[in-house]
Amino acid sequence: MSSGSEKSTSVQPADGSKAVFNLPNQLTTARLILAVVLFVLIGCDYYMAAFCTFIVAAGTDWLDGYYARKYDLVTTLGRILDPFADKVIVCGTLIYLLSIPEMVRPEPESWWWGLKPWMVVVIVGRELLVTALRSFLEDRGADFSAKMVGKLKMVFQCVAAGAALFYLHYVMADNAPNHPAWAWWVLVVSIWGSVVLTVYSGLVYIGAAVKLLRDA
Repeated sequence: MSSGSEKSTSVQPADGSKAVFNLPNQLTTARLILAVVLFVLIGCDYYMAAFCTFIVAAGTDWLDGYYARKYDLVTTLGRILDPFADKVIVCGTLIYLLSIPEMVRPEPESWWWGLKPWMVVVIVGRELLVTALRSFLEDRGADFSAKMVGKLKMVFQCVAAGAALFYLHYVMADNAPNHPAWAWWVLVVSIWGSVVLTVYSGLVYIGAAVKLLRDA
């Protein structure tokens, strides 16, 4: 969550604990709880329920950011929890999806379009690298805030995870053996778009880190 230019006119609570556990941080905590529910649903093959849970969790990400910017409720805890919750949901969902054969090898004639272990390794590795660089540089007072390409990458990753769950609902359901063609193509485009943007955004952040280190 990041602060915005619009300030709240409301009086901030004097109790430090109330300031820390404000509404945005409560929403972020709820997102972590929803992540656990999401993983259980995927493990039990309830893909439509998992899809709906994922949408709600992604919605709380937007909502806590909105409240934090509108009412100037940014806290150190929120700056730590918010990206952590995002990574748990997205990376955790992709890891769970790897255990589903219909996701890794969706169709015999186009198996290589499916989600692959190397893709998830690239995504998780990029997240770990950027998190380590941000921690290292911000500890030294440098500004290593999120960039637009990083936010776009996150959007593609969320679309890919959601599209995968929606696709699996149709593929695995007995009463709906044939998935919609558009669902398949949304899945393919979002997965590969996520990989491309993950690599590109990682290079952008590495370049920014090198520049900050040279200027230090």
